[in-house]
Amino acid sequence: MNIHEYQAKELLTKFGADNPRGSVARTAEEAEKVARELGTNSIVVKAQIHAGGRGKGSFTNGFKGGVHLCKTAGQARDLAAKMLGQTLVTHQTGPDGRVVNQMLVAESVEIEKEFYFAILMDRATGAPVIVASREGGMDIEEVAEKSPEKILREPVDPAFGLQPFQTRKLAKELGFAPAQMRGACKLFAALYRCFTACDCSMVEINPLVLTKGGEVLALDAKFSFDDNALFRHPDLVALRDVAEEDPREVAASKHHLSYIGLDGNIGCMVNGAGLAMATMDIIKHHGGEPANFLDVGGGASEEQVTEAFKILLSDANVKAILVNIFGGIMKCDIIAQGILNAVKSVKLGIPLVVRLEGTNVEQGRKLLAESGLPIVTATDLDTAASEIVKLAKF
Repeated sequence: MNIHEYQAKELLTKFGADNPRGSVARTAEEAEKVARELGTNSIVVKAQIHAGGRGKGSFTNGFKGGVHLCKTAGQARDLAAKMLGQTLVTHQTGPDGRVVNQMLVAESVEIEKEFYFAILMDRATGAPVIVASREGGMDIEEVAEKSPEKILREPVDPAFGLQPFQTRKLAKELGFAPAQMRGACKLFAALYRCFTACDCSMVEINPLVLTKGGEVLALDAKFSFDDNALFRHPDLVALRDVAEEDPREVAASKHHLSYIGLDGNIGCMVNGAGLAMATMDIIKHHGGEPANFLDVGGGASEEQVTEAFKILLSDANVKAILVNIFGGIMKCDIIAQGILNAVKSVKLGIPLVVRLEGTNVEQGRKLLAESGLPIVTATDLDTAASEIVKLAKF
């Protein structure tokens, strides 16, 4: 789950991580009010969408840029009026862009130096690691590729947490002067508290800045949370903005299905993430294009299978569906009956290929063959993929 920048700022403030003053606005009038309450002539107005590259993006109404500086509350109102309700296209949104429904109106600060700072989960060790660089405000992947020596990595032992000597080490290696060390260390410690308390998979601050007045601030923040831990955080779940998500992915999450939309025309329904990846790979191998990743899980119910079909059919690009199920926890005959009932329920009007394997597979195939429904069965994945690619082209 991702959250907006203004929500990230609220979390940072809650855990004592210093950042510029500001608040969210959902109308031009609210933007003017927030700007006036800031009491400064250094204001930044930022479009809020779940995508990067906002400053270099363009609106479909011709207005350029989703991040603007201004000096007065009236100017903040006018900028918000040009962006709210409009579609912003950036390199991360794709050509369809995202509709801007809220703005962050915040105090703009005079920047002396920009840094990159992130706390991530290191998959190799299963523990947090801090990744930092003096090259802030830039694409960190580009820095890592061209100047890997500029990337700092500091592993954190989860049993002890981020220690004071580690914050001092990071501050020194990033080049903070002695007078700035206290502010930097305080910010690093606060970010780590936030990371652990909120069960984050990532907290990224880019840029983390040193102001001309000597303050160390988190200027822009991105959070990602461990979805498996969200049951512990109803307050974080409440921050979810489903308007920023693919409606199919939202529908899938309601029924505990794992779904990711792609650009192809062959819908895939599979149980198990590894099998789903293999299924998409073999579809590509035969010249087809998968329309999605959809994992119904090892113990999918008939209701979940039906909902999965509905989600696949909600994609107008889907011209055929491949179901590839391994019956382990669930028996193949039960799976087959669930598929038949789901197909009848949704009134499927496009080609369907089903490949079953596992416990009671012969009984399951027999049910499909004797159903009288236009279902093509396959005994191996290669045949199933080859057949669905042919059917999708008609």
